Amino acid sequence: MSRILDMRGDWAAQPTDAMRQAMASAVVGDDVTHEDPTVIELEERSAELLGKEAGLFVPSGTMGNLVSILALAPYGSEVIAGDQSHAVIYEVGGYAVIGGHPMRTAPNDRFGMMDPEFVQSLIRPGGNIHFPKTGLLLLENSHNVRGGCVMNVEQTRTLCDVAHNAGVPVHLDGSRLFNAAAALGIPARELVADLDTITFCLSKGLAAPVGSMVVGTQEQIDRARGARKLLGGGMRQAGVLAAAGLVAIDQMIDRLSEDHENARKLAHGLADIPGFNVDMETVQTNLVFADLDGEKSADEIGAALEEHGIRTSVFGADRIRFALHYQISSSDIDRVINSVRQLV
Repeated sequence: MSRILDMRGDWAAQPTDAMRQAMASAVVGDDVTHEDPTVIELEERSAELLGKEAGLFVPSGTMGNLVSILALAPYGSEVIAGDQSHAVIYEVGGYAVIGGHPMRTAPNDRFGMMDPEFVQSLIRPGGNIHFPKTGLLLLENSHNVRGGCVMNVEQTRTLCDVAHNAGVPVHLDGSRLFNAAAALGIPARELVADLDTITFCLSKGLAAPVGSMVVGTQEQIDRARGARKLLGGGMRQAGVLAAAGLVAIDQMIDRLSEDHENARKLAHGLADIPGFNVDMETVQTNLVFADLDGEKSADEIGAALEEHGIRTSVFGADRIRFALHYQISSSDIDRVINSVRQLV
């Protein structure tokens, strides 16, 4: 059989040889007491990359979002987020279970954007004992469930202004932040200038094996570090993992546009196949969602593709996702399209 193409997520990308070499030779220390030199370098480099004061290395993007919520929003305050956001759907309700934060949602439109006027209407004015205080606005860029769509600088700034004018901080789930910046053709620091804290994943399109970063002010990161310890995220000689993260930000960011090109190629190929519907306007980064209207369900198509050595993610009865990363080439896209044609 041909090699397996794992397109379930960009997190499926294996670490590069350079990452493995860096991990093998990493200088390490105790990160719980903030003495691991490789982790410290990664945190400082990440903060500098995004124009913020300080950074924190965490095991996952889910933890990164949660420690940011805990750092910014007072206990029991309300968090506003998109109804299709990753934090609302896929993060086990940690904001409520751990932080005591009820979630108030705004609709995400077809491109993942929230209407600023609607967000404004959700912010509690305060002074009414019946309502929780609004503690945080949570954004997502790029937007996973909405096909990897991107919020631009102006859209981000508008939402931040709505929140900040009401004294509400803003956190960005920037799991695929660098994909968003690559799609816009701007430095990531320009895209996040108005945000208070940002999480980005090292283990998705950047291909590191483990880890995410949180950046913000020194005070915010100090609080997030305490929250990380509370959640069991304090690691000892974590420089072995951070070494791969340094390679990721040095070598993998500038090549993300290749994944975007392959995503567009795949999207066009799938859209030409009967029964596969692709909203081409939402194919902006490295994710391709196809809606099925044929006889076979997404589970059936996914299982059949796996027999062809192609792994995908199923999103409901009639939706399937393909994620592009550095190990999926243009010729691999041809193989995927041909396999789908044979199946349907």
